[in-house]
Amino acid sequence: MKKKGLRILLMVLIGLNLAFIWGNSLMAGEQSSAMSGGVIAMLYKLMPFLPEGETVHLVIRKLAHFSEFALLGLLCSSLAITEYERIPLGVMGFGLVSACIDETIQIYVPGRASSLLDVWIDASGFVTGMFLLWLGYNLIKNKQVWRKSQ
Repeated sequence: MKKKGLRILLMVLIGLNLAFIWGNSLMAGEQSSAMSGGVIAMLYKLMPFLPEGETVHLVIRKLAHFSEFALLGLLCSSLAITEYERIPLGVMGFGLVSACIDETIQIYVPGRASSLLDVWIDASGFVTGMFLLWLGYNLIKNKQVWRKSQ
């Protein structure tokens, strides 16, 4: 795939990921709880050994925050590497701003609340996605350099 095509694909995927994240934040509290409950019920079917209780539900919801932002961090880092062959620190700023927007949206949605903890969870997910992409990219790049020197 040409560089321009890859760049467009990554921008579209980033837009879709943000639409998913912010779309979930726009759901009213009752609707969001019902969706979370459905996901949790499905997880209990797949993993019946999970303990019951509010703590498990809380952890699963926080993992959802973390994972959707980890994907965003991975996509944004992929775009940065496509453009600059490195990941500028500004990419991390984009992740933090996206997390702040996500929680700000929830202030105005009935039955939802904004949480500083969720901003930190979102930002740490984003940074984890960035790190995983950086690690993978450098491992592949170094393996190619190592092969050429043989």
